[in-house]
Amino acid sequence: MDAISMPHSSIRVPQSLQILQRRQGYDKILPGSLWSRDRASNPLVGANASRLGAPRSSPLLSFIPKRGAPVRCSDTSPTTFHRPNDEKLENETYKYWNATTEQLAGSATLAFLLLQLPQTILNAQNLMAGNNSALFAVSWMSLLTSLMGNLSLLSYFVMKKENGAMIVQAVGVLSTYVVLAQLAIAGSMPSTVFLATSIAVIVGYVINFLNYKGYLRSELWKLWQDIISVGGVSVLSQVMWSTFEPFLPSTILPGVFAFVTTLTLIIQDRKGKLSEPLHKFVGGLAAWSATLLFMWSPVAQMWTNITNPANLRGLSVITVLLAMIGNSLLLPRALFTRDSMWFTGSSWGALVQGWGLLLSIYECVSGSVFFGITAGLAFWIGNMLVMDSKANSLSSPFTPLAELVSSTRE
Repeated sequence: MDAISMPHSSIRVPQSLQILQRRQGYDKILPGSLWSRDRASNPLVGANASRLGAPRSSPLLSFIPKRGAPVRCSDTSPTTFHRPNDEKLENETYKYWNATTEQLAGSATLAFLLLQLPQTILNAQNLMAGNNSALFAVSWMSLLTSLMGNLSLLSYFVMKKENGAMIVQAVGVLSTYVVLAQLAIAGSMPSTVFLATSIAVIVGYVINFLNYKGYLRSELWKLWQDIISVGGVSVLSQVMWSTFEPFLPSTILPGVFAFVTTLTLIIQDRKGKLSEPLHKFVGGLAAWSATLLFMWSPVAQMWTNITNPANLRGLSVITVLLAMIGNSLLLPRALFTRDSMWFTGSSWGALVQGWGLLLSIYECVSGSVFFGITAGLAFWIGNMLVMDSKANSLSSPFTPLAELVSSTRE
């Protein structure tokens, strides 16, 4: 039975008793009456009595509104208590897949913890051998966009309290920063850019930690969101332009233009002068700029691979594989929670930063290994879609993707 209903007749208060209550008070209704005896078998009475202020010894009067109190429909209509009847919550597959995706997202921490380790070791070996030129094979702009993306996404997941994803982003920031330090030592990355990056990393860690612990005022957190919005869009625009130098003229105008435009939009939004569509656009700038920064990272590295193929041996294939594995482990949770931004970033990381980069350095990987990795990735994605559709009782494995795009659930 989904509900317990009581008809009007079982809770109607006789008019004579209403008059008695008004004239002589609650104490004239003696306990032990039929109404009082029914209290033990009627769980509705005690609850309403407490809510309306009637003494528990007279549960009858719980159905009589106080003088001057408005009578709500729920007080005069048949009382119905609905038990939880959510099929998805009762679905064992739903519970299993919910727990599994959480565990998968948490286990991705290990992959991202080791992500830059092979590249770090290779860089250290080249630095100790005096082969600094080998480090120029690693695009510092690719790593910078990845770090900025991780830092911004760290703030996003701190707000969402997704602990697994939050740890992944924090580890990603630290491991990428170590590689950038090596590139700065080799002279591949400008020292001024590295210094600014160091300050951003320290400030970002402190602010996110304080906000996670609840020590940060909301005004300061909002200011930090504005800063990462402006910084993220500015860095993204400049790096996108600089990636294709020297085919494009060297200039800082893209970054400056993005900085001024984004800052103007945020100021106008704080003053309440933007339309509703623009207000929503500005509200999502921090999260989406973080995702786009993260997504541009493999593009910058691919371009370096194409334009400078002689230095491909300076790249670690294991690092690329770990990026693909880590993002693939995050994909099921991102799809299960229907988080389009998270899913976009993770799918791009698995398909482009992982598989796509492997394709760009195909000559460094044996054909059988590459096709085996391709088949494994395809199986993982297919199984993810099937399990998500079963957990949510959907008719097609592609329905989860449709729900993700439309932001609706069947």
